Amino acid sequence: MAEETELLDRITVRTDIFNGKPIIRDMRFAVEHVLEMLAAGNTAENILSEYPLLEPEDIQACLFFAHRSVAGEEIHDRIPVQQAS
Repeated sequence: MAEETELLDRITVRTDIFNGKPIIRDMRFAVEHVLEMLAAGNTAENILSEYPLLEPEDIQACLFFAHRSVAGEEIHDRIPVQQAS
């Protein structure tokens, strides 16, 4: 359970970045972008080499976030939303 919490802690929502879409570690890198690259056939290794700021746990967090969302689990209340300043 702690690992799941740590993964979800990597996913944040900020209203001032991408209109509040889930992002990775407060960076301007949307979860959906990682998922799109994986769906297109890119490997995690390829993504990490193209985007050196990302960490393997970021990709795992995106997959976990997607799984929980598709499974219908309410996860949005676990992701802090930061309002634009």
